[in-house]
Amino acid sequence: MGGGGKTGVWPRPHHRAVAIHYILPTRHFAYGIYQSNHFPTPILCYPCGGMKITDVETYVVGNPWKIWVFVRVLTDGGIYGVGEGTLGQMSGAVEGAIQDIKPWVVGVDPFDIEYIVNSVSRDIYADGGQIKMSALAAIEIACWDIMGKSTGLPVYKLIGGQCHPRLRAYANGWYRVDRKPELFAERALKVKQRGYTAMKFDPFGVGWRTLTPWEEDLSIDIVRAVRSAVGPKVDLMIEAHSRFGVSQAIRLAKRLEEFRPAWLEEPVPHHNPMATIQVARATSVPIATGESLSSKQAVADLLQHNAIQIVQIEPVHVGGILASRKIADMVDAHYGVLAPHSAAGAIATMACVHIDAATPNFYVQEYFHEFSSNAWEKDLFTTHLTLKDGYIELPTAPGLGIDLNLDVARSQPRSKANEMCLWEEKWEQRRDDDQKQTTKTQKTRKN
Repeated sequence: MGGGGKTGVWPRPHHRAVAIHYILPTRHFAYGIYQSNHFPTPILCYPCGGMKITDVETYVVGNPWKIWVFVRVLTDGGIYGVGEGTLGQMSGAVEGAIQDIKPWVVGVDPFDIEYIVNSVSRDIYADGGQIKMSALAAIEIACWDIMGKSTGLPVYKLIGGQCHPRLRAYANGWYRVDRKPELFAERALKVKQRGYTAMKFDPFGVGWRTLTPWEEDLSIDIVRAVRSAVGPKVDLMIEAHSRFGVSQAIRLAKRLEEFRPAWLEEPVPHHNPMATIQVARATSVPIATGESLSSKQAVADLLQHNAIQIVQIEPVHVGGILASRKIADMVDAHYGVLAPHSAAGAIATMACVHIDAATPNFYVQEYFHEFSSNAWEKDLFTTHLTLKDGYIELPTAPGLGIDLNLDVARSQPRSKANEMCLWEEKWEQRRDDDQKQTTKTQKTRKN
């Protein structure tokens, strides 16, 4: 029972298949009756223990500001699932990690999520952080897609059931303009006119650790202009991208208080949780964080101080859907709310939506896709979420309710131009390949 074997103390659970034989002694499968436009024919439903993973395919897709990693998990039952493990510039490493993990999941029942997660987490004796957990999440999300398709149910019905009739969304990726208050305000008003009741933006340019007085004033002027444009009833989420040290973050938070933002996000890096706690305790502005954490233990460490109420885990970074639901319960135990981070592809966003739908303490969902400049992105995915008056309508198709167009995926390979840097001038414009700036800003560090 050593740590190096595939089974160890986590033997594959075959006992449920025996129970199925008792209930259905003459058959090993049943036909589902779910039908929709996405699945026009009856679905072959396999009981637990009746299906095995046969392969994991990876697809790396480039867009102007991030590199996406998708998977298809194939089974011997003819059903496959899709997942996502995007990690920006490290997506190539994630693709490699998926190949490393594949031998540990081939031959396993895709219903056995806990077995898969514990085998990968424990038996592959390397931490790997976000890279390992993103690779695991891609496979885990695809397994939930398989389970949903097998049972004829959307994933949220399998992880607690529907808690909300629809999901409030906040817009991101909308401020692709020069860093001028009047231009931010103009775009923000257009976002409001689309029906959004919340929006997020980073007004801090290429700030790192500190801001000059002039840069600080410009950042505050941008927030002031946006607040004036959209009025007091639209929530503003102020993104800081882990740019600052504690004293600069506190000073900015205090200057932001007059605008009553919904939160200030990641004002300091996540590596030292006490830095985040110190900022949170020094301001009335709620501090939101969690997107960079890759374990439930890290979230528990953050929550124990009772200073962070808004937790923004990235489901891809923590290992997928089940881990996210467990963390949501931890957050709930500390009277907090979940606002999942999602700045990747549409499959990761769809996974968030299923988590949100089944999470009582869900707060608001990040949404980029309405502001994409890629004409081909709409063709990459077979279905798209519906937003109405700033709220996401819940999907009803079995599984995740989304699939990949493989021809489009193969037509958009990764390139160096897909790598956006948050410390490059005009990064917020997320420009297309032919608009990319080649000169990076110099990162100045004080001695």
